[in-house]
Amino acid sequence: MKELKEKIKYRCPEVLTDHICGNGIVTAILDTGVHMHPDLKGRIIGWRDIVKHREESYDDNGHGTHIAGIIAGSGFCSNGIYAGIAPESKIVSIKVLDFAGNGKIDDVIEGIRFVLEMQEKWNIRIVNISMGTKRHEGREDEEELLKWVERMWDAGMIVITASGNFGPDYGSVTIPGASKKVITVGACDAAYNKRRPNPNFYSGCGPTEECVIKPDICAPGNRIYSCNFRYPHRSTKPYIAKTGTSMATPVIVGATALLLEKYPEMENVEVKMRLWESADDMGLGGNSQGHGLINIGKYLK
Repeated sequence: MKELKEKIKYRCPEVLTDHICGNGIVTAILDTGVHMHPDLKGRIIGWRDIVKHREESYDDNGHGTHIAGIIAGSGFCSNGIYAGIAPESKIVSIKVLDFAGNGKIDDVIEGIRFVLEMQEKWNIRIVNISMGTKRHEGREDEEELLKWVERMWDAGMIVITASGNFGPDYGSVTIPGASKKVITVGACDAAYNKRRPNPNFYSGCGPTEECVIKPDICAPGNRIYSCNFRYPHRSTKPYIAKTGTSMATPVIVGATALLLEKYPEMENVEVKMRLWESADDMGLGGNSQGHGLINIGKYLK
């Protein structure tokens, strides 16, 4: 572990000079599940399968495993090169999405209920929601989902969710990222820029129906390498690149796990304000970039 810390310190010297690696911080991930990748050994402390009700953890899509690796992967298969941002943090995985990455709102709400029930048992501090749906007028189930997501925030958890990949039109941020309470994450390398049009931009933009500027913050989301759920089967490589605001979200989650290790008494509203105040302005406007690009060094000061 000492060698791993030194490797990570070399990659991010301004972040981990005190060997802050997320120790003692637990994140709940609502996603497609988790595969027991070598990099995630010892990281998964809780599991619930809302979709198929299996007792053993699994991931039949790969999205959730990739997210978990960005947050808490040890980097074992790469000598630390592809370690997660908070490699000593822990994960509670709740499978609410199927093999195709689709899910029912009722299943997501059931997963949220589970997180609320287990918050104290596992000391869950952060919730990662790397999914979203477009808002549809009159959909009561979507409004119910927003209420349940905000209940986690009101219970003291730091809820961090993706802005969605339906940008760059204004008002394209997805639910639950449209919640005014939660921290919504866009992809900085896919943000809308009228001056330099990019055919690959996709990051969801605000404002919300309540005229709230979204996202709150941006992070890298294009071609992020993390754990491959097929490894070591089928002669696959241990890591794979994925793109989307789904990948930007766990970057913020991992950085927040580091912050909470350093300042364990910090509350979710304080975390949100600190994230806003430490961001670097990218000059894209609030409804494309929020408060800007995360600066982890400033975030942890």
